[in-house]
Amino acid sequence: MALKDILPGQLGFGAAPLGNMFRDIPEDEALATIEAAWNDGIRYYDNAPFYGAGLAEIRMGAALAEKPRDEFVISTKVGRIILDEVEDVGARDLGEKGDVFKYGRPNKIVNDYSEEATYRSIEDSLKRLKTDHIDIAWVHDIAQDFYGDEWLGMFEQARRGAFKALDRMRDEGVIKAWGLGVNRVEPIELLLDLDGPRPDGFLLAGRYTLLDHDRSLQRVMPKVAERGLGIVVGGPYSSGALVGGPNFEYAPATPAILNKVARIKAIADSHGITMKAAGLQFALANPAVAAVIPGASRPGRIAEDSAALAEIVPADFWRALRSEGLVNPAAPLPIAD
Repeated sequence: MALKDILPGQLGFGAAPLGNMFRDIPEDEALATIEAAWNDGIRYYDNAPFYGAGLAEIRMGAALAEKPRDEFVISTKVGRIILDEVEDVGARDLGEKGDVFKYGRPNKIVNDYSEEATYRSIEDSLKRLKTDHIDIAWVHDIAQDFYGDEWLGMFEQARRGAFKALDRMRDEGVIKAWGLGVNRVEPIELLLDLDGPRPDGFLLAGRYTLLDHDRSLQRVMPKVAERGLGIVVGGPYSSGALVGGPNFEYAPATPAILNKVARIKAIADSHGITMKAAGLQFALANPAVAAVIPGASRPGRIAEDSAALAEIVPADFWRALRSEGLVNPAAPLPIAD
């Protein structure tokens, strides 16, 4: 089943911030953020055991427990088992993600992409999310940013384990769809070239944004579109850098990135539009993109995202970005060229 047939709309909710990403978020604020998303009509929620070592899933389970389960879609991820025993959070090796979730739960995180671990991961997520089924399962982070030179070995473990398990679970109706949830394009390319597994789409975070889209545009988007699959764009604001935040790719933004943001913002300001509107509408203009899932940790952010999607962005804005070389010449834009 195509992702666009499963997802209830173009705007979803990314739950990574609810795992106490970058800061210690009060429980009532986290729950109020999910409630704000629901009240705003958002019905697609993406999560992962990795987010705060189960914290984001627990919070989402609590917030959505009383909502009609047939009215919303949940995706979560496999590849990490969360244990009851605790560990030194500061000693975790999280690749380029560093101490992103240092304020999360201290439960031990075990990386495991085997078939057995995939089944266990789904079972554990069901308990934390307080639900009886997961709609979409993404295989999480089998890429260079997390595993460095070891990433191909982890991909091979997933090929022999998680991919087969998820193919079977989908065919048995346990889940509706599966794919990869990654921050790099190379694992998607590799999976698309395999004969065996049959993914339904991908969650690609931070790689199809206004600030960074060249590689995915060249190497992933056309193949995905050709096969009738779909991309969910995670991190459409590039870890906040696009909308004035200090981080890009989970780390302090470089001067080059800050300069690019400033140039885009100057054009946006001259046309009276918000950077959120520019970011979301750029991503959704690509026919391969099924949805965008900006993260939020404060209730007020939800209304901003919905408003950004509905904002009228003049064609001259997009033409200005193109003439200034701020978007790839091949990138589809929300205008008729």
